[in-house]
Amino acid sequence: MSDVPDFKPSEAAYVYAEMADHLAARIESGELPAGARLPGERELAESYGVALGTARRAVKELRDRGLVITLPAKGTFVRPTD
Repeated sequence: MSDVPDFKPSEAAYVYAEMADHLAARIESGELPAGARLPGERELAESYGVALGTARRAVKELRDRGLVITLPAKGTFVRPTD
């Protein structure tokens, strides 16, 4: 269904950065369209097989890249492209 390959972190990079790259690829492919709500950080950690702190850092990286926005008590959403 998706053109994005499965998540397989390497030993030569930070896992949070690779996770952010994978999520960014899912956003770019349209698998996570503009306005879509990302799963919660705990759910992301579980589905990616990483620690909660790693998932939090990956989401922060996506925010820093301007790909998502987090609304307190609402969730994290994919930003519309301009």
